[in-house]
Amino acid sequence: MSLAFPLVLLLLPLPWLVGRVLAARAPAMASLAVDATAFAAAAPSGLRHDPVAALLRAGAWIALVVALAGPRVATPVSLPTASGREIILALDLSGSMAKTDFVLDGRPLSRLDAVKAVAARFIAGRQGDRIGLVVFGDRAYVAQPPTFDVASTARAVETLQIGISGLSTAISEGLGLAVRRLSRSDGRSKEAKSQAVILLSDGIDTSGKVQASDAAQLAARHGIRVHTIALGPEDLESQPDASDAVDVAGLRATAAAGGGASFRVRTLDDLVDVAATLDRLEPNPMRRPPTLYWRSLWMWPAAAALVLAALLALLPAMGRRS
Repeated sequence: MSLAFPLVLLLLPLPWLVGRVLAARAPAMASLAVDATAFAAAAPSGLRHDPVAALLRAGAWIALVVALAGPRVATPVSLPTASGREIILALDLSGSMAKTDFVLDGRPLSRLDAVKAVAARFIAGRQGDRIGLVVFGDRAYVAQPPTFDVASTARAVETLQIGISGLSTAISEGLGLAVRRLSRSDGRSKEAKSQAVILLSDGIDTSGKVQASDAAQLAARHGIRVHTIALGPEDLESQPDASDAVDVAGLRATAAAGGGASFRVRTLDDLVDVAATLDRLEPNPMRRPPTLYWRSLWMWPAAAALVLAALLALLPAMGRRS
């Protein structure tokens, strides 16, 4: 607790000082000596409560001065300020994402469920950013346009199902759609500080129309970074004949062309580490020091002063009744 105007406390001795000054300057007046018993019956009943009245006056004055001093309590508040940052997650929903080669708490977990769990937490922690979602299989579509409502984007991730966009892996279409959506975003203005696409896939680009690296170069020309995540235990570099192996080299080249980082994920722990690394690469504005919000408490001593003043006003009536 602190005081907004601590110097106001210097007013506390003011009534005592005023009383001393007025008493010293009181002019001498002619007086007539009269026996005190002559006025005993006419004495105001309130005079019998002088100590109580003095106590009430002092308490009311102290409470009033304390209220004027502005007592307050500091409360740290994290305000979700708009960062100007936009991020779109481009997630692979091909048939191979149904493979259960991840483990959580000893239980087998599909690739899609692992991505859901980590991506939803990542998105929910991006308060202040505009987060969108693009999914792709045979074709790509926008599942959630960039929005400050990160909770709704996290819920969209949690409801994803394999097959809604086909069972193939059109990586370049998913990346191209994400880039087009960001380049045309209404948040793209002078205030926009950065834009990025986080592309996750567990396979090989089967679209054959445009190279994903070409789409990443287009993104770089628009100032959009492209980060890629290669998901799955097998890859074409180490096991070129494996079925459903991820094209790590292609995704690495895509990230290089898009000015971003490339990640290799084989386990759930790897996926969690990638989310933490992306948080550092695309800093969250909510990591700023919290703002101090001052909660005023002046109304409590002011209310006490009002109550004491009311009691002081009622004191003569109470004395007459007694």
